[in-house]
Amino acid sequence: MQNMELLERIFKGRRALLKRQILECALTEFLRTGIAATTIEMIRDQADTSIGAIYHHFKNKEGIIAALYIAALTDQSTQRLQALSQVQGIERGIQAVIQSYIDWVVAYPDFARFLYAAHHTVQSSDFGEELQQSNQQRNQDLQQWLAQQADIGQLQAVPLELLMSLIIGPTESYCRSWLSGRVQTCPKYYAAALAKSAWQSIQHFQESEAAKID
Repeated sequence: MQNMELLERIFKGRRALLKRQILECALTEFLRTGIAATTIEMIRDQADTSIGAIYHHFKNKEGIIAALYIAALTDQSTQRLQALSQVQGIERGIQAVIQSYIDWVVAYPDFARFLYAAHHTVQSSDFGEELQQSNQQRNQDLQQWLAQQADIGQLQAVPLELLMSLIIGPTESYCRSWLSGRVQTCPKYYAAALAKSAWQSIQHFQESEAAKID
């Protein structure tokens, strides 16, 4: 049910009912069979619809993959912005980013697994440019929030190209291990530790810059 809840937030209304149904069935099949091995016919059978209806909504298999991928990113980004809207200050913002990411992964593990599995497929497809634009918008939204904080100077010494890796990189890595079954402890258990680690990595640059001045 949680997969359909996400799809209903992105593809709203009764007219999108079949589209949501196709996407939900496709997600299940991609995760069960593998993205490369899944065929349009398999999705058709799972969704109890026609090939024509699938092509009408998505044109091809790549279109289905891209629709699922960008829907997941959009929903994840929306939850992150909602979390950020409730806090002020860089440190609390970093905590909110990490907590919202973990909450989303735990709430929607199928979509989270799909994001990891489908990234290269979408990036190298005809939808790669759309994905790039979506990622740019997500980053701009975060940077805009950061720029509005009174203590933005805390990030002055951090290279912009490294910022997101410092903030979310370790959390992404642990969540990926959890989703694959390599680790058993729910990421929520380590949310505070991951946030503290991210904040300390930011402070490292501040301390290094201060040492240069001294």
